[in-house]
Amino acid sequence: MLKIERILCPVDFSEFSTNGFEYAVSFATRYKAKLYVQHVIEPVTALFTYENLPGWREVYAEFRGAAEEALQKLIASRVSQQVQPQTVVHVGDPADLILKFARKDGVDLIVMGSHGRRGLDRLLTGSVTARVWRKAHCPVLAVRKPAHDFISPEPRDGPEIRKVLLASDFSDHASRALAYALSLATEHHAELTLLHVLEAIPRGKELECETARLVRELEAPLPRDARNGCTIKSIVRLGKPYWEIIQLATEFQTDLIVMGVRGRGALDMTVFGSTTQRVLQLGPCPVLSVPI
Repeated sequence: MLKIERILCPVDFSEFSTNGFEYAVSFATRYKAKLYVQHVIEPVTALFTYENLPGWREVYAEFRGAAEEALQKLIASRVSQQVQPQTVVHVGDPADLILKFARKDGVDLIVMGSHGRRGLDRLLTGSVTARVWRKAHCPVLAVRKPAHDFISPEPRDGPEIRKVLLASDFSDHASRALAYALSLATEHHAELTLLHVLEAIPRGKELECETARLVRELEAPLPRDARNGCTIKSIVRLGKPYWEIIQLATEFQTDLIVMGVRGRGALDMTVFGSTTQRVLQLGPCPVLSVPI
């Protein structure tokens, strides 16, 4: 079973971050975890730090007060007695403060509503979400408005995950993602699909033989008793990775896509931008990114 004791949910009060908050509450309920709800107030000017503005203390005191009030209203409308969130309000750069708080307080999972009005996702390929995904030390669950939810409308109930899709490229970060995907599938007695996408058939290889080899490679890291708690299937497809992941998730009515993410250098940013982020943008369900 996954060890999730602290969950961080950044909110900007948009409908998207509110949806993410509902997922955070559901996971906090399931794992009996401490839930932190964070709002970041961005400086009103990019030319000067807010400390240099005349009357900044009064202005930001009002901003903080309004944010705290809004957070309490959000919590009161959606949280049961089983979860008592702690609210935090900061002023500064959203991505930096999300990452700093998560590391300082030993957060095990960040849950973010994607495509928010401000801060969390200004554009479809929002820089804040991308930075958090790439630099977070813990898994990040990014939630758009999915085609179907896997959380219950009742706050006292945890997530109801029936189908999990793991997209694997056989790298180290994919191996760690497999551990998360398998644990979630086992806990929920769900169906776990292992997927690898070939962009091209290797020269001198036949598709049928290569597919059989890749299926064996997909299943090689599985523990012997992996199928005791869940159903596992392995699939190899040919095409663009992000598109085949999305297509398969749509066909199978997947609840959750799990992907490994490595991110620091230029190459990793290219990989992130071309596959992981496109899956988040276009996919039919939430995406759990697992860092190495």
